[in-house]
Amino acid sequence: MAPRMSNRVLMCEPEYFDVVDVKNEFMRTNVGSVDRVAAAAQWAALRDAFEHNGIAVELVPPVAGCEDMVFTANPCFNGRRANGEPVCVPSRMAFPSRYREVEAHREWFASHGYTIVELPQEVTRCEGGGDAVWHPGRSLIWAGVGQRTERRAHDALAAIFGVQVLSLELADPRFYHLDTCFCALDERTALIYPGGFTEDGLRLIRGMFDDVIAVDEEEARNSFTCNAAAFEGGTVVLQRGAARTAEQLRRRGYTVVEVETGEFMKSGGSVFCMKAALY
Repeated sequence: MAPRMSNRVLMCEPEYFDVVDVKNEFMRTNVGSVDRVAAAAQWAALRDAFEHNGIAVELVPPVAGCEDMVFTANPCFNGRRANGEPVCVPSRMAFPSRYREVEAHREWFASHGYTIVELPQEVTRCEGGGDAVWHPGRSLIWAGVGQRTERRAHDALAAIFGVQVLSLELADPRFYHLDTCFCALDERTALIYPGGFTEDGLRLIRGMFDDVIAVDEEEARNSFTCNAAAFEGGTVVLQRGAARTAEQLRRRGYTVVEVETGEFMKSGGSVFCMKAALY
């Protein structure tokens, strides 16, 4: 079933959010530096921004000791099969500290009518919606190959959903998930940081989208611009400060909603990471 743009998301309150170790380079200088009050305010403002723009927000309860659980894009990947059946595929996280997040998400999706389909045993790394993204309006998944997700996970997702999966090798270790350098804005338009991909990957993206908006390194790195969230009707929610990209989006007719996620960027995530689109 070709998915429409999502208008419903899953979030998790940052009750236990912190940077306690180093899983990516953004965390390296930020261990112990989270302002919990500011983080709570930023998360609440992001939730308000979603709801104000017609996006329904569901909540998965936070789990004590799961400091990264606010990043709900990662622990599962969900979608619908051709017959309309909602399916959730729990992740195989690269870091043991995130294993319990997967269990909590598995329980949430099972209790909300999703069929839970586990990855084959031989798949050891697959970080859900961080590295797998539906192409809006098409029965097609884009999937990253890199530090957090292995290529054989792509074959598994193709078999589970019965759709084509297009693999993109991630070329820059600073952009460790696909969602840090790629955002499908709608069926014909994508937002990317070109330096995050190999030449083969860039050719593939440019061949599948009519309009590819290139984000420069400064905005991609400092504003996490490609870690945006796009919704039906042309709304794009992204971290504030990416003036050049925001102008390109507005010129194309998108409604740009700028938010502040600076406390969460200390952990290497922003808007897209902080929600799981629900299908």
